[in-house]
Amino acid sequence: MTAKSVAEVLVEKVLRIRASDLPQRVRSTCEDLLIDVGGLCVAARRSDYVISVKKSLDRGGKCTAIGHAVSFGAEDAALLNGTAAHGEDFDDTFEGGPVHSGAVVVPAVLAACEHFGRSGRDALLGIATGVEALCRLSLVAPKKIHKAGFHPTAVLGVFGSALGVAKSLGLSQKQTVNALGIAGSMAGGIIEYLAEGAWTKRLHAGWAAQSGIRAARLAKEGFTGPRTVFEGTHGLFFGFAHDSNALYEKLTADFGKTWVMTGLTFKPYATGTMNQPYIDCALRLSQHGFGAEDVAEVYCETAEGYVHRLWEPLAAKHRPANDYAAKFSTPFNVAVAFVTGGAGFEAFTPRTVRDKRILALAAKVRYAVDPHNPYPDGYTGHVRMTLKDGRVFEERQPHIRGGVHEPLARTDIADKFRRNAAWGGWPKTLAGRFLAYSEKVFREKTALAPFRR
Repeated sequence: MTAKSVAEVLVEKVLRIRASDLPQRVRSTCEDLLIDVGGLCVAARRSDYVISVKKSLDRGGKCTAIGHAVSFGAEDAALLNGTAAHGEDFDDTFEGGPVHSGAVVVPAVLAACEHFGRSGRDALLGIATGVEALCRLSLVAPKKIHKAGFHPTAVLGVFGSALGVAKSLGLSQKQTVNALGIAGSMAGGIIEYLAEGAWTKRLHAGWAAQSGIRAARLAKEGFTGPRTVFEGTHGLFFGFAHDSNALYEKLTADFGKTWVMTGLTFKPYATGTMNQPYIDCALRLSQHGFGAEDVAEVYCETAEGYVHRLWEPLAAKHRPANDYAAKFSTPFNVAVAFVTGGAGFEAFTPRTVRDKRILALAAKVRYAVDPHNPYPDGYTGHVRMTLKDGRVFEERQPHIRGGVHEPLARTDIADKFRRNAAWGGWPKTLAGRFLAYSEKVFREKTALAPFRR
């Protein structure tokens, strides 16, 4: 008898899960994800990159792009919502990956449930299992997908999306395994956006969301995919991580019993994940009473895994090409937080990336790799500023705020949603209705049409 593949083992466990099996903390995390993703979709709805995506799509269909008056087909709604949710790098992160799960799975499952008229309970099951699978997939070969030049959210996201959609639609075991196999041929996403701050990373979450729906729909109609999509000789991790010894038990062990997704990080700042602790350090240093002009040198300890994305080439990181590239520059993040006192949407604009005071401080930032840094199991920050008069001020952040060590409360996530909704132009009354909806949707029918505005 042919041994079960990794996908088959995973799907068996996923199909056993019922809504009544989900711990309250998992349900609460799914609500937090809906709130966070909804606010981010609204915040980005008028941005140039979202407008470009929207113009490329055919209008009409049953599905909602949150914050837009027109409707779309399921795949297109997922593409637009996913791109908007991930566009400002303000969405959730899973430490250990890292991957962004909410911006992929939530848009995919909502669109599929809206299109097929599935219940809120189905949406809850789809989001919970899809997010859990995506987080666990990021632990199978940690750091190796990034090292190979790919974006883990893009590569792995399509599997979380496909699995979540399949679960929400009630697909059979065979159909769901095929959906994962099909998803393998839709995975991709290079990280060359780092070179000049191009928009392609923004697209990755939306593309994974729409591709997961397509994979599930193809499988639903009998299309087949390889059972050994993960571990095969030409499978996912061989192709995208150059790894033939991946830790597949990280994906399948105790699935449905132990929920790693409850450790998701909800970001306090609108920038790249690994920059968050450095911003906290810079903000505390800004309270000491000296100015950017008083600083002679800035030194940061960092992780080896950060260097090729956030630190090098250093000259380019000192002067980011545009406001999006600035989000992937630790020197700029440290400087803009210190000078402006924050790191929200207003910190990453065409004005700030030309601000002479910010750039002068960013140019003074240097780094060294700490061989004992815990990344990717944890994200830390360190900033030491030496002043021209010889005084030295130093701050360390042992963890990322919003994560397992210092989680954001529901009130914090709701406040973030309100600020994001206001940034996107929603009135307070509409924002309030979405918050009320997010707390009851998993007990009712998935109906997003009231938020097409």
